[in-house]
Order: sequence, then C-alpha cells, then structure tokens
Amino acid sequence: MPRADFYLIAKPRFRADPLLLVCELAKRAFANGQSALILARSLEQAELLDEKMWEFDADAFVPHQIAGDEDDAITPVLIVPPGTSAPDRALVINLRDESVTGTFERVLEVVPDEESLRTGSRERWKTYKTAGIEVVKHDM
Repeated sequence: MPRADFYLIAKPRFRADPLLLVCELAKRAFANGQSALILARSLEQAELLDEKMWEFDADAFVPHQIAGDEDDAITPVLIVPPGTSAPDRALVINLRDESVTGTFERVLEVVPDEESLRTGSRERWKTYKTAGIEVVKHDM
C-alpha cells in the first residue's frame, strides 16, 4: 500500500532553510538505492534546489539534475519543475500545493513551519487519506 509521510519542519536549521530538509531526504533515498522525483513548486525553486544539492553536505554526492533531457532515466534524483514531464518513480518528494498522482510507493511531503503555508498540506493529507493511502507525520 502506498504511504505519504508528512515532514513538519520545526528545527531551526530546517526552518531557516526548508530546502535543506529536501536535500537530506534526497541524500537518504540515494544512500538507500532509491531513485526519487522532487516536484518543485517553480522553475526558480528547482534551480535553487539544484544548486543546494551541490553544496549542502561537503561529504555527500547525490547525482541529480533538473528534469528534461535524455539523462532523466539514469539520474537517481530528478528535480521536476511545473510543466515538465517525468516518468513516475516509487519515491516522490512533493513541494507543490497539489497532491501527488500517478504510481508511487511513497510520497514525502515537506511542510513549512509558517502557518499560512500549511493550508495546502492539510488538504493533501485529507486527499491521501480519502484515497486509502497510509499517512504518517514526522516532526523535523
């Protein structure tokens, strides 16, 4: 059964830079041999995340790229801006307001600390529950 994990940001280092948590989640997935899609909210966010993946951990290398070329199929972590299509993968990290659709085993929802930005996450929680997807909350 698919599962949706909601990561509620609370720690100061993630609160100051939520994309740092996204990088950590992608690093963990890659270390476990899982390829992942990161659904970025905008092209600007995708580009920021692309840069951050290079710098966030001097000891980690996470092969990644912004989706959209022939290397998509072999790149372990694909950052997907809106309007770009990418094949479904078992693990999806979602930064968008919409729930993830398609075929996946697990979706990781990164929920910002700011109350005004949490409204969409509550809707996604309900959508996943209604679809029969197991929902789990993690305080980060």
